[in-house]
Amino acid sequence: MKTVLYKAGTRGHKNHGWLDTHHTFSFADYYNPERMHFGALRVFNDDIVAAGEGFGTHPHDNMEIISIPLYGDLEHKDSMGNGSVIRSGEVQVMSAGTGITHSEFNANASEDLNFFQIWVFPNKKNVTPRYGQQKFDFFNTRNELIQIVSPSPDDAGLWIYQDAWFNAGLFDKGYFLDYPLKKSGNGLYVMVIEGRFEVEGQELSHRDGMGLWDTDSVKIKALSDNARILLIEVPV
Repeated sequence: MKTVLYKAGTRGHKNHGWLDTHHTFSFADYYNPERMHFGALRVFNDDIVAAGEGFGTHPHDNMEIISIPLYGDLEHKDSMGNGSVIRSGEVQVMSAGTGITHSEFNANASEDLNFFQIWVFPNKKNVTPRYGQQKFDFFNTRNELIQIVSPSPDDAGLWIYQDAWFNAGLFDKGYFLDYPLKKSGNGLYVMVIEGRFEVEGQELSHRDGMGLWDTDSVKIKALSDNARILLIEVPV
């Protein structure tokens, strides 16, 4: 097994006033040649957007984009004609394909928004752009993983053009799980949303990340109550 550690405090950080953002991988003004991506996982941004502020209309192409609000409401509009609000407990995916434009704003006038913005390289280029949004029972389901993204529209959750699986869970202290990788050649990126976990002997806490590969499974143990984790399996 090979591993790489991404401690929360080592992430790229920029406070623009309206946007307080942390970058696990090189993005915008943050460049680190040793942190370009983890396999097909290209971007993992932890964004706090001030009340009423947001990202104006901008383009994307040939990227799978996943947005996960942690608290607050994310207002979205795009060139496909979609206009919606993605709330905490919901997840949004977009396949940018041949090209889209979209905007993202904090829908609340008095409260901040915190969301994960995640980009994954697709395994199929120049597809027709598509949009998906789904609500998940993240806060009432305990001690089990909830699949939120997969490669197949027939599976539970949302889907993207990549052999990737996203799972999230809320765990009690002491709960142990052994995550089996679903495809040979894939690795697992672990992000601690809240609380503390032990991942293959390495203790991780709030917003720490870790990549693991050259293994068939990953052992994870919750070290605190109400511990939340996000697992992203991608080709490496």
